[in-house]
Amino acid sequence: MEELILELIYFLKDFSYAGIIVALTFEFVPAELVLPLAGYWVYSDSDSFRLIPTILAGTVGGTFGPLTLYAIGRFGGRPFIKRFGKYLFIGEKHLVASDRFFEKYGGSVAFFGRFLPGVRTLISIPCGIAKMNVFVFSLYTFLAMLPITSLYVYLGYRLGANWENVASIVSQNSKPFILGLCLILAAYIFYKVRSAKRLKKAQ
Repeated sequence: MEELILELIYFLKDFSYAGIIVALTFEFVPAELVLPLAGYWVYSDSDSFRLIPTILAGTVGGTFGPLTLYAIGRFGGRPFIKRFGKYLFIGEKHLVASDRFFEKYGGSVAFFGRFLPGVRTLISIPCGIAKMNVFVFSLYTFLAMLPITSLYVYLGYRLGANWENVASIVSQNSKPFILGLCLILAAYIFYKVRSAKRLKKAQ
């Protein structure tokens, strides 16, 4: 399967930055594969690929991809997911986990959920089912994808021919980052709850 995906990515390379965007629009194509490889293209083919435009293309593509799942959730709803989810590699347990995460943290998951393994891809569906404002959803997704994309592309650029090691490097060093993100999320929730209580008291 990975070989077929790589063939698709290399085919799309001929379309330059637009090819990166298109590759990331397909949710079955792992960003962890596309972005380091794109970073390697910056390293090996600097006449065709520059670092900043590559990062921007990856971020835009990383925003378009979740929008497809958002649309499925918004217009197809849970019945569509239950019937056809298996063809999108979406199981019931994945959907339930994403639902619970959305119910607990609200629309902010469109940002914070992107940093959490097991949640970041499928969180778009509950956002769509809840009919979250599509502009807000897209903005949160873009802002979350920008640092993620920058990290993967830059590491792919720095490692050069060893770009395939990027995913394992990020995985091994992601725990402190995720812990910090969880603390930020907890502080955000505390602030929102406290603000709501103050508003209720004032009323």
